[in-house]
Amino acid sequence: MTQQLSNKPELEGNFTLKEMKAAVTYATQNLKIETVPVPEIKENEVLIKVKACGICGTDPHIYNGHFPAPKPLIQGHEFAGEVVKVGSSVTSVAVGDRVTADINISCGNCYYCRTGQKLFCENIAQLGVHINGAFAEYVKAPESNVYQLPEGMTWEEGAYIEPLACVIRGQERANVTMGDIVAIIGAGPMGLAHAIMAKLNGASKVILSEMNKTRLQKAKDLGVDFVVDASEKDPVQEVYNLTDGRGADVVFEVVGAIPTYQQALKMVRKGGTLVAYGAAPADKVMEIAPFDIFSKELTIVGSYAGTYGTWVKAIQLISSKRFNPKDIFSKTITLDHLEEGIKEADKNKDTIKILVNISED
Repeated sequence: MTQQLSNKPELEGNFTLKEMKAAVTYATQNLKIETVPVPEIKENEVLIKVKACGICGTDPHIYNGHFPAPKPLIQGHEFAGEVVKVGSSVTSVAVGDRVTADINISCGNCYYCRTGQKLFCENIAQLGVHINGAFAEYVKAPESNVYQLPEGMTWEEGAYIEPLACVIRGQERANVTMGDIVAIIGAGPMGLAHAIMAKLNGASKVILSEMNKTRLQKAKDLGVDFVVDASEKDPVQEVYNLTDGRGADVVFEVVGAIPTYQQALKMVRKGGTLVAYGAAPADKVMEIAPFDIFSKELTIVGSYAGTYGTWVKAIQLISSKRFNPKDIFSKTITLDHLEEGIKEADKNKDTIKILVNISED
């Protein structure tokens, strides 16, 4: 049994709990809820009591063995919680602070870190992907990765800072600006977030294509300008119809499949930008005509994670109510039902986003 600790000792900084409940992925489709040791922190680290953690699209990939990750592993990286213990050198956060954390832990010394590209750090370790994450009662993170939540921000909102930071990064990579016509393939949680952000960035039209009826309706409810049912209409032709035959200024592929990447290449106008945002399987390849890239002067960029300033921007957007994570979440479950939630997130397209309530207090 996991021991219980009252809030008072935690808030006084006298944290003594030695064990915690966690969801441990041991192998492909082998996840167990069990009692494990609470992480021990170093002098520059912070121990966080996890309150909420979202299920990311990466989590089913790790669970199903489609994404390389060490095992056993505690997954989970979209989280918010309360600081219960700090290392001896920590000064920017204190016990009792409400926080989230940038999952990308970089060395700070390699070529990429020293050129401001921490996502390519030669020694990168991502919480919940390479090292233990937040599908547990407690998680640790370096002080430099921890961000305080503004007063009044809910745990649900705090748990969405990481995915929104990723979306902001994609929007910045695409350089979406006022008046742009933006096409998005896929109305999952990230596709919907991109649609919202494109409008906030001043897009004149947002065109979103999807096959699932529930997700199509959600896109309509969120005010997407043009929603295309890809099971009934050719999304490429619909984009042409809505752009006087030119194609979209910016196209986001947010599915991660070869057919939709092929659609994206056809949707983008001459001189336009295609953003490879959907994570296609690493072993999949597709044919592409280099002449099309050359003659159309296409810009093709990749974007896979949030970094540096995007975390601050995500916090500010959510705190100011310009972006509401409740628009994305479908349901909330408990940690005991995590495996069911991961399977549902993987197979049930009617479910858009699942939040895991880790601590009930």
